[in-house]
Formats: sequence, C-alpha cells, structure tokens
Amino acid sequence: MDDQSYAIPPRADLTFAQLGQMIRKRWPLIAGFTLMSVVISALVAFLSKPIYSAEVLMMPVAVNDASSSVSGFGGQLGGLASLAGLSLGTMDDRKAEAIATLKSRALTDAFVSENNLLPVLYASKWDEATQQWKTAPDKVPTLWDAYKRIKQIRKLDEDKKTGLLTLEVDWNDPQLAARWANELAARANRLLRKQAIERADRNIGYLRQQINETSLVEVRQALYRLVETELKTAMLAQSSEDYAFRVIDPAVVPQEKIWPKRALLLIVGLFAGLFLGSLFAVLSGVAAAEKHNAP
Repeated sequence: MDDQSYAIPPRADLTFAQLGQMIRKRWPLIAGFTLMSVVISALVAFLSKPIYSAEVLMMPVAVNDASSSVSGFGGQLGGLASLAGLSLGTMDDRKAEAIATLKSRALTDAFVSENNLLPVLYASKWDEATQQWKTAPDKVPTLWDAYKRIKQIRKLDEDKKTGLLTLEVDWNDPQLAARWANELAARANRLLRKQAIERADRNIGYLRQQINETSLVEVRQALYRLVETELKTAMLAQSSEDYAFRVIDPAVVPQEKIWPKRALLLIVGLFAGLFLGSLFAVLSGVAAAEKHNAP
C-alpha cells in the first residue's frame, strides 16, 4: 500500500491506527535509524577513555579545647582578642574555612606545580619524547587552565546528617585518581596546620607586647591566659596531622570504572534510534500524504 491508497486527515485528527500504519510501512527507515544510533553508542562505549573514581571519607575536626578557651575570654577582652586576630570561630566556621581551603586556587596551584601535573592533565598537547608542548606558545596550558580542569574532576560532597565529607577525584588512571585524592586531603591539612601555627605565633607576639605595655594586674593575668591558649593551639597544630580533616577512609585504587557504562549506552542508543526513526517515519508520512491531498 502506498501513500496514495489512503486518505490522511489533518495532523490533529490522526488516529493511533494511522500512526501505526505509517510506522509499519517505513520500518526500513526506523531500522536504519536504530542501527545507526546503536553503532554510535557502541563506538562511544568501547572507544571512550575509561574514567575511575577514588574517594576519601573525612570528618571535620571539632573545635579544640584551646579554641573554646579563647571563646570564653572573648567576653572579657573581645576588642583585644579581635585586634590580636584570635580565633573565636565556631565549628561551622572552622569547617567552612577547611572546605574553602580544600577548594582554593592557592592549594590547587601548589598541588599542580609541585607535582608537575600540567603535562598529565593535558597529555594530548604534550610530547613525552621531546618533553615539550606540541601547541603554539600562546596555547600552552597554564595554571589557570589547570585550576578549571581540577574543578571538573574534583568533587566534595557533605552529608548533612552526619557531617561527613567525601572528596572524590575522577580520572582515567585509577592509581593517579587515588593518589591525588589522598594528597589533596593531606595538603589541605598541612596548609591549615601551617596557617594555624603562624597565626598563633603572631598572636603570641602581639599579646606579649601588650603584657609589656600594661601595668594593670588583671589585664596582665588575662593576657597571660590568652598567651597560654595560643600556645595550646600551636602545640595542637604541630602535633596533629589531621588538623582540619580526620581521614576516616583513605582513597584506594578503584577497580571499576564509572564511565563509560557500556550496557546503559547501548540501551539508550537502541531506544533513541527507535524513537527518532519512528518520529521521522510519522513526519515523512504526514508530509507525503499532505502533498498528495493538496489540490
């Protein structure tokens, strides 16, 4: 039966039977669309570079006793503590600072530079034999490019119920993915420890200067107690590797890839081909019938 053997009503009045007739008549077209879609999906599934995901499970470290003591003195010497830069922050403040540090450009740039990761992140532009870039000088990847790339492969999720943080790194080399995830967590801890020690040393210097400049006994006693608090903070930072994040479960080399999901891609390709082929069959059938019915 051809398109001229039956009358097609306006598109809004098409019945399911007429749609089915169009689809059955053009099954080779639908089969062609489906085959093409499945082949494309198969090429993506089997030729795409595999991606692996490594995860570090962490718990933000709670506010320590020293910080709590500083908060207690804040009511007595709030202005002085503020001038000295003493930390009166809450647990949420510390966690926010730690997360921001982990995501910061400074930490990422240092991580990329010290590990010489630009040739790894942009391997297609790097000539391993000559140890030179294959692109023009103005196209050579920079730390700015690396920061944007790291943001794409690094994810940080927080469980609102437990407060646990999951640092995830996705990369095509499973060993590198695990190593990078562990190193980013360790690097954030080291940087925050270093900043805490430097801040405590600076605060102690300021407080001792204030002790020497005042003769009021009560003020001197309060300042000595603040110095003691800062000394505790510095000692805690120096003795604790997990200063900001306590690593509960370090990353291990992943054994299973997260991409490509071959079965899923093939199923999606099959149904996409059937849908597009059927849609094209119906549209072409309607167009042919309207052309035939036109005066």
